[in-house]
Amino acid sequence: MKGNKHTARTDNQGLKMVLEYLNIVIGSAIIALAFNLCLLPNKVASGGVSGISTILYSLLGWEPAYVQWAFNIPLFIAGVILLGKQFGAKTLVGTIFLPFVVFLSKDLDPATTNPLLGSLFGGIGVGLGLGIVFRGKGSTGGTDLAAQIVHKYTGLTLGMCVVIIDGLIVLSAALVFDLESGMYALIALYVTSKTIDLIQVGLSRSKMTMIITTKEEEVRKGILEQIDRGVTKLPGTGGFTADEKPVLMCVVDQTEFTKLKQLVKSIDPSAFVVVMDASEVLGEGFKHA
Repeated sequence: MKGNKHTARTDNQGLKMVLEYLNIVIGSAIIALAFNLCLLPNKVASGGVSGISTILYSLLGWEPAYVQWAFNIPLFIAGVILLGKQFGAKTLVGTIFLPFVVFLSKDLDPATTNPLLGSLFGGIGVGLGLGIVFRGKGSTGGTDLAAQIVHKYTGLTLGMCVVIIDGLIVLSAALVFDLESGMYALIALYVTSKTIDLIQVGLSRSKMTMIITTKEEEVRKGILEQIDRGVTKLPGTGGFTADEKPVLMCVVDQTEFTKLKQLVKSIDPSAFVVVMDASEVLGEGFKHA
C-alpha cells in the first residue's frame, strides 16, 4: 500500500514537472512571437535583452536571436557563478528556447506597422508569455539575472535594479530612434507589467474589510450566517480612549461586498469599516495555492 502511495506521489511530481517545463516553453514561444510580430517591426525596445536586440538590429543589422543568445548565455553563467545554482535547468530552458523561437519566426509578417498598436499588443504578448513562464516557476534569464547580480553587489533593492536596467534600455531607444519611440517602449513596458499581474493573480478581485464595532458579536454572527464567510477577531485598543476594541477581519468576493456593507450598517450604523482590495486570496472558500 505504501509503495502504491509512493508511486502515485512520484507520478504526480513528474506530471507537475512536465507541466512546469511546458509552461516555460509555451510562454517563451509567446514572448518570441510578440517580439517578432509587434515589437521589432515597430522599433519598440521595451527593456530587457529583447530591447537591446531591437536597438542593435536597427543600428547594425545584427540578428536579434544571436544578440539575445550572446547576452543570455553569459548572463546565465555569471548568475550561476556569482549567485549560486538556484536558477537551474528551468532558467536555462527559457534562456535558450526564447531566442530559438525568435530565430524560427523571424520571417513572419508583422501583425501591425502602427507603433502604438505594436507597443500595446507586444506588451500584452510579452506579459502573457512571462506570466505563463512564471507560473511554471521559471525565468527567461536576461536582464533579470543582471538585476539580481547588481542587487547583490550594490545593496540597491531588486526592484530598483530592474527599473534602472530597463530604464537605461528605454532611454537608449529614445536616443537611438526618437522620443516618441521611447514613449512607445514605456507603454509596452507598463502593459507588460499589468498583463503579468493579470496572469499571476487572475481576474477575480476580493475585498478585505476591517470592522470596528461595539456590537462585534452580532456582526460576527451575521457574517457567518448570512454571508457564509469566515471572520477573524483581532485584538485592538483605541488610541484615544485606550479602551479595548476588537477588530473583525473578513474577506469577501466583490459581489458579496455590498451585502456585507449593508449587514454591518443594519446592525451598527456607527461602525468604523476599512475596505482594501485583496488581489489574491488563498484558502478555504477561495482559490487554492
